[in-house]
Amino acid sequence: MASESTRTHKAGAFDIRYIIALLTGVYGLVLTIMGAAVTPKAEIDRAGGVNINLWAGIGMLVFTALFVLWALVRPIRVPDEPPASE
Repeated sequence: MASESTRTHKAGAFDIRYIIALLTGVYGLVLTIMGAAVTPKAEIDRAGGVNINLWAGIGMLVFTALFVLWALVRPIRVPDEPPASE
């Protein structure tokens, strides 16, 4: 159990939420570009008239924004010193 005097700092780049956000952000950006600029009309018609790449990319970018916001609002705190072995 941690005492009140334990000093902590933010996990920073080692927070797994930033790594997940980076990966989904890259994939979301690629899908959004593919859906907006490269997806042919024939593929959109085969998908029932829905540009799946575009919507999936936008969804992934929203997910990325929420993960980054979560990491900024509630950062993981780690102790400055390793716990003393008993």
